[in-house]
Amino acid sequence: MKLLQKILNHKFWWAGILALFALVLFASSLLHTRIDLTKEKRYSLSSSTKKLLGKLNEEVEIDVYLTGNLSSGFRKLKIASDELLENYRDYSNGNLHYKFIKPDAGLDDSAKALLYDSLVRIGIKPFNNKEYTNDEKSERWIFPSAVVKYKDKMLAVDLMSGKSGMDEESTLNYSEALLEFKFDDAINKLTKTEFPVVAYAAGNGEPLNPTVRDLFEMMRTNYRFGVMDLNTGILNADTIKALMIVKPATAFTEQEKIKIDQYIMQGGKVIWCIDKLYAEFDSLLRAKSDFVAFDKNLNLEDQLFKYGVRINSDLLQDINSAKQPLIVGNAGGKPQIERLPFPYYPLLSTISDNPIAKNLDHVLSIFPSSIDTVKASGITKTILLASDTNSRTISTPAIVSLQSVKSEEDIRTFTKGHVPVAVLLEGNFSSLYANRFSKEMQDSIQQLTGVAFLSSGIKPSKQIVLSDADIVTNVVTQTQGALPMGTQQFENYQFANREFLLNCMDYLVGDAGILETRSKDLTLRLLDKNKIQEEKTIWQFLNIVIPILIILLHGGVIQWQRKKKYAA
Repeated sequence: MKLLQKILNHKFWWAGILALFALVLFASSLLHTRIDLTKEKRYSLSSSTKKLLGKLNEEVEIDVYLTGNLSSGFRKLKIASDELLENYRDYSNGNLHYKFIKPDAGLDDSAKALLYDSLVRIGIKPFNNKEYTNDEKSERWIFPSAVVKYKDKMLAVDLMSGKSGMDEESTLNYSEALLEFKFDDAINKLTKTEFPVVAYAAGNGEPLNPTVRDLFEMMRTNYRFGVMDLNTGILNADTIKALMIVKPATAFTEQEKIKIDQYIMQGGKVIWCIDKLYAEFDSLLRAKSDFVAFDKNLNLEDQLFKYGVRINSDLLQDINSAKQPLIVGNAGGKPQIERLPFPYYPLLSTISDNPIAKNLDHVLSIFPSSIDTVKASGITKTILLASDTNSRTISTPAIVSLQSVKSEEDIRTFTKGHVPVAVLLEGNFSSLYANRFSKEMQDSIQQLTGVAFLSSGIKPSKQIVLSDADIVTNVVTQTQGALPMGTQQFENYQFANREFLLNCMDYLVGDAGILETRSKDLTLRLLDKNKIQEEKTIWQFLNIVIPILIILLHGGVIQWQRKKKYAA
């Protein structure tokens, strides 16, 4: 304070102030910090992100295509991307660089068409950005995407997120909340050098055909992936980090169950994708009216029950469902077909904060069953996916019909809500075969499994149980071939099945810290549009007229005081 007082008392005080200001500016250029005062820490990076960026030892280049003439919502998303990547650059030790570019700048229409096709092939989706101003509609194609490059590899990042049916403001807010996870995930996939081994179980009628093409391609891209026959192979948790059991059609033998059980006791992770009942849409089409869904008798009930879940012998229906082409009438001897919600195709979402499914779009299911959780000592159970609030279950023998909902009376029976379809189990599991075998039998089991018999888990394990295997398979059509996972024929929309499966696998064997960034919440603080329209004139008056009147009044008072002072 004394120094400041001396400067102010000096005749060249202004020069001192300028010098002090220059010194502050110079110091601020050397010291870079930021303080995040938002409640949800909107502008703070997670510790896993900082760790990932700190490990970069070679350059990462990011080209962001979200630029150009954008609507206000997309401009906000662009600003959020810019701020996030600037923060990334600060923590990357100079190894991360980014820029915003317009990919179709300066191109004619034919060149743009070729460019759009090439961008779609690498996973970049154009978006028709519509904006309404003064009752006028404007449209432009934008690319809310980015490309992350590392060495000779590249990966497309879709900056758009959200749920089907969500309005644009909520969608963009979801998108902003998931930016950190999406960039982390892309950088991690490009820079990691170790890939966990994931085995796909075979030997019990599991599909090895085009219905799992998308699953195989996705797993081979992100993991060391292969098919393993449970009858002849040995499951070793030190080598095989996760086992996928997808849509088995025949019963498991005790030998196979013992192998799986002892693998879990070693700490191995399992994803069970089980169709307990035989129910397929093709059967419905062949029957032309209805058919009875029957139990496959897979001989897994006791094993799953021991671990903490029971898949019920029923079919789940929900009002909130995907559409199927259904016959609604007949005209001129020809059937009239419309795409209507088909209650056997529930759209699933999460009711928990687990990062596997949080902030995720709906997941498409096809003829799922319900799941009950049962008591299992020391096991934590988390419901990952469940139906909506208007559901019902049809017990075995379940008669499946195209017209399963025929009247308003039927709709009133949809009284259940949040019926579980996917459950996460975590902890040290107890063996199904504990206290069952003699010493001699345990020795023979050791030859079968490659390790000494374990009556309880020596390491914590994780299991994910799905009561619908079609969540991870894909539709195959005669004209289009194998469709992407979560896509129906004739529907130009892809649900979040693929993201859900990848999140499941990342949670089991990947970097859990990066997945945690999915849990980030950004509160959407929106103004009431109806109230704004109703009270527009009042607020315009308060914000424009009142300040001017205050200034004029203040000026008038000062002028009156001056006249009064000098008049005296």
